[in-house]
Amino acid sequence: MKCNKIYISLGFAGLLALTSCKKIIETEPEFNRERSQLFTTITDYEYALTGTYSLLRQTGYFGSGGQTTSTWANLPDMLADNMVQTGEDLGNWSQQVNWNYAADDADIAVAWQAAYSVIRQANITLNNIGQFSSTQALAVNRIKGQALALRGMVHFDVLRYWGVNFDRNSTALGVPYLTTEDKEIKPARLTGKATYDSIFKDMRDAEVLLGTIDKSINTATNRTSIDLVAVRALLARMYLYAKDYANAEAYASLAITAFPLANTTTFPQIWKDESQAEVLWAVSFNAGEGSPASGVHIGSSNRNRFRPATPLINLYDQATDIRFPAFFASRPSGSVSAANPRTILPFAGNARKIVNKFIGRGAFTDNVVNWKVLRTGEMYLIRAEARALQGGAKEVLGLGDLNTLRAARVTGYVPVVLVGQALFDEIQLERRKELFGEGHRWFDLKRTTRTINRTDRSVNSTRLTLGPTAREWVWPIPQGEIDANANIQQNIGY
Repeated sequence: MKCNKIYISLGFAGLLALTSCKKIIETEPEFNRERSQLFTTITDYEYALTGTYSLLRQTGYFGSGGQTTSTWANLPDMLADNMVQTGEDLGNWSQQVNWNYAADDADIAVAWQAAYSVIRQANITLNNIGQFSSTQALAVNRIKGQALALRGMVHFDVLRYWGVNFDRNSTALGVPYLTTEDKEIKPARLTGKATYDSIFKDMRDAEVLLGTIDKSINTATNRTSIDLVAVRALLARMYLYAKDYANAEAYASLAITAFPLANTTTFPQIWKDESQAEVLWAVSFNAGEGSPASGVHIGSSNRNRFRPATPLINLYDQATDIRFPAFFASRPSGSVSAANPRTILPFAGNARKIVNKFIGRGAFTDNVVNWKVLRTGEMYLIRAEARALQGGAKEVLGLGDLNTLRAARVTGYVPVVLVGQALFDEIQLERRKELFGEGHRWFDLKRTTRTINRTDRSVNSTRLTLGPTAREWVWPIPQGEIDANANIQQNIGY
């Protein structure tokens, strides 16, 4: 090839910097290189791990934007009975709210793709990292442990929406479990049991690896990565779903020992990112990186698309429960300040009840805060439920956990005495109050096979009831996946 043949693509100005035609022709594009040429140092794997974490912020996972909400952050409360769709939503999420989703639902496809993109990036991080085991073993443990935990957690999250049954040994359809980043693979769905087997293997392997590492993963003021405590907290959650109550109790206890409950002063500061008290792991969000709550609460969108349900609000003692002013507020609509576009200024209008839990850092009201994936409050409720369902002497301990959490949240709280179904019901009630807006309500109702009975609605088209055996508790596999993968099976009814 002659030099004049590459003038068109490079341009005259670029040619002034060339030293020879041969050098230009032989330059290999970065994206065409083999993996072995790109991942040549442990630092390369550090970057890959950072990329895995960043994908948790994408729209469809913990992030929201445009017409798509955060699938594992706000949507579980919108799907259930904690949040009420308002006319300000303009019908963007009516299909989800009314459980009218189908295999060609675009938002469901976005959620599926978002989850498996995180999994693929985790697998890229894991691929051949063992080459450094002999020279940098502790660094390998730290990186590999986090990547395995992320892979296990995301598969578990997929199971929560698309899985048919949460029992540990269920033979019903689970989800595909990917352990390679090969884009050409066409995986079949595992059974629920086989899905759990893979999840728990990844998580237990991560627990072992993160027990021996080269340096601390988090600090007292920054807990935005998965460390040993976070892995154990995730395991507590997973074992509760799997109905392995002894393990759920044990792992929740480990997390509680490591991170006590916040006091009444610091608890409200958690939601402004002014305190890391009882935060076991949070996904970081900064200005320009999206939001876990955009459009759901008054903020940058200047619309209150979903408001807290009145029956939920009425569950709190507004005078004594420190959660009430931290979670909710009444205010008029707003306008953006020209001086500070991240702040919403109130103007005359009808006051409305809003979710204040994720409104923003400090005085900001732009919905940009870290997403708290795991907190000690949840661990107390996991342990309370696990103990209550084991019965006997454990039931008394479960009651103690419930009373301890309530005493930390309600001024002047008087402990109660409960047993059996009454205790279980109160634990579920406290989960609804404590974990409001944190991505649990839909899954709590699903895993305990309860009925949704909505008694509050703003949009007349909103459906009010969903029975425990309805097909809508299980999402359809996206049609695009069905079309591309002959090995995958659709859920019944779609």
